[in-house]
Amino acid sequence: MNSKLKIENSKLAFVALGSNLGESKKIILAAMVRLQKFTDAPNLNSSLWQTSPVDCPPDSPKFVNAVVGLIPRMAETPESLLEKLQALEKEFGRQPKSILNEPRPLDLDLIAFGNETRHLPELILPHPRAHQRRFVLQPLSEIAADLILPGQSKTVLQLLAGLPDNDTVKRL
Repeated sequence: MNSKLKIENSKLAFVALGSNLGESKKIILAAMVRLQKFTDAPNLNSSLWQTSPVDCPPDSPKFVNAVVGLIPRMAETPESLLEKLQALEKEFGRQPKSILNEPRPLDLDLIAFGNETRHLPELILPHPRAHQRRFVLQPLSEIAADLILPGQSKTVLQLLAGLPDNDTVKRL
């Protein structure tokens, strides 16, 4: 992570993007463009990664995943950003869940919002499983390798190195 990011780390929000329904690569790239409208500064965008489905129904298609880092506008809160992310998911065709982790055109998860923490029914920050998921940590390591998520003692890169190698991830 460069020194500018280290200085502004407490101001960054990180959003994980995933898609395994429809033209996933195009959907993720379009969503990345749309996320730029949530900030006045340039976003940090990871590469796109093809990943194995985790905790999904049998025969679920592979995912395309990425992570975006953005500096929220002054009045933005984790809750207001979550509302915007959920609205964006709906714009891309996301339907209410009928099966846990079913295929979806766009999934946006707020991974972290600076050093903020939340434990609400609708929002837990940092994301409770981000530190255990290669499909989040691999792209996050490209844009914030030295980030320490609130509640963790290891950097993203250290967390990634400690994961078992049983999930398939491939840079696209």
